[in-house]
Amino acid sequence: MTSQLPFGDGLRAELGTPAGHRRLDSSPRSRVWRVALNGTPVVVKQIVGAPDAAQRYAREVTALRLASRAEPALVPGLLGTDDEERVLVLEHLEPRRPSREWIVDYATALARLHATGAPEDAGLLPAWSGPAQDDIGSFLHLAEALDVTVPSGAPAELDALVDRLGREPGHALLHGDPCPGNDLHTARGVRFIDFEQATLGNGIVELAYLHIGFPTCWCSTAAAAPLMDRAETAYRTAWTTATGTEPQGDLTDACAGWLLRGDALVQRAHRGTVDHLARIPDHDWKWGTATARQRLAHRLGVVARMTAERPDLRGLHRLCSDLRRSMLERWPRLKPLPSRRP
Repeated sequence: MTSQLPFGDGLRAELGTPAGHRRLDSSPRSRVWRVALNGTPVVVKQIVGAPDAAQRYAREVTALRLASRAEPALVPGLLGTDDEERVLVLEHLEPRRPSREWIVDYATALARLHATGAPEDAGLLPAWSGPAQDDIGSFLHLAEALDVTVPSGAPAELDALVDRLGREPGHALLHGDPCPGNDLHTARGVRFIDFEQATLGNGIVELAYLHIGFPTCWCSTAAAAPLMDRAETAYRTAWTTATGTEPQGDLTDACAGWLLRGDALVQRAHRGTVDHLARIPDHDWKWGTATARQRLAHRLGVVARMTAERPDLRGLHRLCSDLRRSMLERWPRLKPLPSRRP
């Protein structure tokens, strides 16, 4: 597939004249080409899709520049930009097929990426935002729709949880969508791409991806417990090596926060449109490697296990356990998430 390449006079003066180009697969929110410049392949990416295209472009450029502090590199080199056309020219990377234990290298690289953020970066990117009161209401309404009794203490626990997440300190560089596919496993290590949703916050909310099943991703997977433990240890070790501090934040809270968000059951183009948790009782839908009900059942199981020893989340523990049990009774053919990425 080919189309007109957005490579204007400014980029030509700075980088040279492209000798050829080929359109690559991408989301509807961007256009991507492989281009030859002076005999070297590069990637040209144009951010499209109103009304937030300019914001997404600015986030990606800023995040790539912040992440370029890392050594060895964690992102492709940013070779040039055209702000008016929202175009980035990037180093071309040759990815390899990830190993079966890819999640360990991924976790190490994710920690190093987070560690490139610094307190003085405040304001360069939006602050991470967690679940809100509307998410709590949707989650409790889902329980009622599935005939699950909400423990008396659960609403107050969820209010406190959302408040804690909203006050979670941190200046880590968060990818915003650190999904399988946005991690390229190369001969020189893992590199991350597609930073259109980058924010600043606490890295624990993206470490939670490993446990909760990659909530913003088409490729939802759940690694076996021993491999998960290795990956989490790798993350914590890499963070400490890079910063000299221990990772801060509550992983259980972070996982519970992703459970509450119905928008984390659909691809980005469908977020913020309807209450997706309210659709669960009457409708299931496939997105990538799993259905919405598969994803939700997995998240309920994770949060139920993680809150088992939390006195302050006793009601949430019971609610998650009962909700998951109700789902498996209603839909006994629900399968667990796949353990391997495609």
